[in-house]
Amino acid sequence: MRGFPERIELKSADQLEAMRAAGLVVARALAAMRDAAAPGVTTADLDGVARDVLQAAGATSSFLHYDIGYGPYPAVICASVNDRVVHGIPSPSEKLAEGDLVSLDFGAIVDGWHGDAAITVSVGEVSAESAELSAVCEDSLWAGLAAARADGRLTDISHAVETAVRAAGPYGIVDGYGGHGIGSAMHMAPHILNYGRPGKGPRLVPGMALAIEPMVTLGGRATHQLDDGWTVATVDGSRAAHWEHTVAIMDDGPWVLTAEDGGRAELAKRGVPVSARAAA
Repeated sequence: MRGFPERIELKSADQLEAMRAAGLVVARALAAMRDAAAPGVTTADLDGVARDVLQAAGATSSFLHYDIGYGPYPAVICASVNDRVVHGIPSPSEKLAEGDLVSLDFGAIVDGWHGDAAITVSVGEVSAESAELSAVCEDSLWAGLAAARADGRLTDISHAVETAVRAAGPYGIVDGYGGHGIGSAMHMAPHILNYGRPGKGPRLVPGMALAIEPMVTLGGRATHQLDDGWTVATVDGSRAAHWEHTVAIMDDGPWVLTAEDGGRAELAKRGVPVSARAAA
């Protein structure tokens, strides 16, 4: 018997405004953690920074106590260092060192609506190879966001991410993992791979909100899960980068809900008009 596709949640203007409020909390927390990341700082310290931002904003965490079968997640951020790709659990015994890459993933809830984004931070002076890895991953994110336009197809985003990474060099695009729908829950339909042919999947329509999140490595695409049940690391031990934004599909262009400027500056570099809502 043929199954039915999962329904994709469409948001009203007021609901997208609530998501924008959550997205700005996420942006502030990620900026504060980026500024705090330094040699000797623990990943638990960074979790504390994010908790302070949540409290000041009167928002709640998308991540804390989230459970997908491994037990409730114990922190408000994921902190994934070097060969760990995503879902790293912060620890008071894990100190950042000069030259590390740490990917910081964070989600916030305002009035029941979620925002989710991630950045990769260089700790002190990092190698040119590591810095370029992070830059390639971030660029591929913005390529995907530029493709998040009404009347396109879901895999236009996947293809744009993959094309940007492939053009940059022999990087690995993590297998299986990807972005997701977001709104009244953190993880919703559809799943968004970071590779694939364009023109496939659901049509992109105004009111959709998507979290786009490339995960790129210096080596292969294969990963494994650590014994904590959460942390995902590269099989070959190569370093990874992870960048993410939440974007709303609008009738006049993308609106990057977790970017302070709504995505205007980066999308302008790609010749893509941002939604007028980003300037409101």
